[in-house]
Amino acid sequence: MTEGSTDEPVVFEGEIVAEPVETARTVPGPHQLGLELPDDPDQAVSLLLRELADARADADGYLDDLRRLAADFDNYRKRTAREQAENVERASERVVRNLLPVLDSFDAAFAHEPQTPTEEKLIAGMRSTYHQLFAELQKEGLEVIPAPGEPFDPEIHEAVSSPPADDRGLLVVAELRRGYRLKGRVVQAALVALDHADDA
Repeated sequence: MTEGSTDEPVVFEGEIVAEPVETARTVPGPHQLGLELPDDPDQAVSLLLRELADARADADGYLDDLRRLAADFDNYRKRTAREQAENVERASERVVRNLLPVLDSFDAAFAHEPQTPTEEKLIAGMRSTYHQLFAELQKEGLEVIPAPGEPFDPEIHEAVSSPPADDRGLLVVAELRRGYRLKGRVVQAALVALDHADDA
């Protein structure tokens, strides 16, 4: 610390009465910048202008590099977020697909006519469990594919026997296994029996 410096606060009777005054910054001279200036002022100005132009060009280059780096990072961030969302969606779809046989088992159980009051209670409890499970799967985007009474659509219906080459006018007359879509994509086609519209 140099003599007369004001780096420390001035203290008077235990109280700070003045904050340190920031010393003026010194501008580096040409020798500190590694420049040898000619004695001729015009040449010195010309040299300094060239140095300034070079420094600005370097600064522009660094700025372009930083902008490219920022753009690359933004693209990386977006790509990572998109991949993460796709991974979550794939995991969700895998879980839903694995639960479809459980839904099919519930449907098979509901097809059974209860013979006793105990069976009726058992089926009622199963229906409650089924509705809870299906409500959660609906939150993930699962929906039932309509089947009975619908025109046959090979994109969403799977016929138990091969439909005729001319499948126009075919109606779904019975559903043997429920079909499902998940977020608009078919994850299980409805297994159906068909008949011609005029025969149904």
